[in-house]
Amino acid sequence: MTTTPAEPDQAALEARQAQLQASFDATIARHDRIEPRDWMPDAYRKTLVRQIAQHAHSEIIGMQPEGNWIGRAPSLRRKAILLAKVQDEAGHGLYLYSACETLGVSRAELTELLLAGRQKYSSIFNYPTLSYADVGTIGWLVDGAAICNQVPLCRTSYGPYGRAMIRICKEESFHQRQGFELLMTMMRGTGAQRAMVQESVDRFWWPSLMMFGPPDAESTNSEQSMAWGVKRNSNDELRQKFVDMTVPQAEALGVTLPDPDLRWNEERGHHDFGEPDWEELAAVIRGNGPCNAQRMAHRRAAHDDGAWVREAATAFAARPAPAPTSAPAEATHEEATR
Repeated sequence: MTTTPAEPDQAALEARQAQLQASFDATIARHDRIEPRDWMPDAYRKTLVRQIAQHAHSEIIGMQPEGNWIGRAPSLRRKAILLAKVQDEAGHGLYLYSACETLGVSRAELTELLLAGRQKYSSIFNYPTLSYADVGTIGWLVDGAAICNQVPLCRTSYGPYGRAMIRICKEESFHQRQGFELLMTMMRGTGAQRAMVQESVDRFWWPSLMMFGPPDAESTNSEQSMAWGVKRNSNDELRQKFVDMTVPQAEALGVTLPDPDLRWNEERGHHDFGEPDWEELAAVIRGNGPCNAQRMAHRRAAHDDGAWVREAATAFAARPAPAPTSAPAEATHEEATR
């Protein structure tokens, strides 16, 4: 005669859940790291998947604007630099997808969610690169904004994400210096080159400010993400830091930032600056930016073109293990010296 195990006591389950939650809260309060095998609330896990996946998608989609200029770089040196940078972005995407996989979601699932429009990527990559100066401007402004946003993520509460960010931030910092060097070289060139740089900065300044997301009062995720230690700074704090960092760099370059309200505020100890067009940001996020359709069409085509590679890799991984072979007998001294 068999007996069925007793149903778990509801009170015991609730007590255990409360104990796990208390342990999680204590870890967050100590600013320690949550690791993949640790218990975590479902909402915390979902927040991490959303943020890390969006970050990974942004690195992969972000290869497209600059990749547009690889074949048209003005010298072999510039082409090699740009190739190396685009390759770095691919690596960043892979690090981040791997970090996301530790949360129980596969890279294939994340890709499908992106292609179905259920996950997003950074709004900045929905703007076109119309001139070669945009390669430098993206390095200087876009990667500069990324550094402001991502350096605090090295201290994020989720271990795999924070460790991935250490290498990514080092490489992004190098990309930012590469972009600044390219723009400085062009600003020392002809009048047409200087005008090209200024026109590029005019186009990318406001979208770069929008990279930090909506104002804090309108951000639906920031407050909880900061409470969990997933984020360390609010959107507006990071935006202010970026402006304060960038203004003296613009002066060194000799370019004008296209904001008539931009000025130093002695009382605050920060720069005042104008309000970005939040309606434009909302439109881009909804898929109505200048290059949304183009970026996603290219990503879907690349995914379809790579199907045979994924199938071959899957078949190779599933192949039967080779039969063990006996080790050859050791040759005698006479045989070895014949």
